[in-house]
Amino acid sequence: MTRPVPGAEAVDPDVDLHVAAQRAEPQGRVLAAMAVGGALGGSARYGISLLWPAGPGAFPWATLWINVAGCALIGVLMVLIGEGGRSAHPLVRPFAGVGVLGGFTTFSTYAADFSRLLDEGRAGAGAAYAGLTVAGALGAVWAAASLTRLAVRGGARGRVRPREAGRGGFRARFRGRR
Repeated sequence: MTRPVPGAEAVDPDVDLHVAAQRAEPQGRVLAAMAVGGALGGSARYGISLLWPAGPGAFPWATLWINVAGCALIGVLMVLIGEGGRSAHPLVRPFAGVGVLGGFTTFSTYAADFSRLLDEGRAGAGAAYAGLTVAGALGAVWAAASLTRLAVRGGARGRVRPREAGRGGFRARFRGRR
């Protein structure tokens, strides 16, 4: 991951603000893609919560698994459209990532469920829910992205071993360049 340069503009891989046409491009299509995707993702989340409701005093398993699954899908999506020189239509990320998966995963319901557990005097369950959600979501996005990278590269056949990497490999990075 690259670190931001102090004073530099924010970088969006879908937009190059040095290109005049992209600076002046209307954002209506992007907003529409996000809105449609958000409606689909939010509807899917709501439908799952109807099928798997968390009643009073119940642990919010549906929200936990929705957030973990959504984060895994975000990891897959970001690798498929943002790495390895692949490119996708400029509306894929706003529609699928921000819209569908952003609407499917839900920080607001996570916060409301956490608050409900605390209000019910279930601080232990609330802490477990908070921790499991964060750990599960981060673990899911990492694992899904890692597995997707492996699958896209053809598994172990496509990996470069440190000994074979030459000047840019492990030894060169950590023991000084030759």
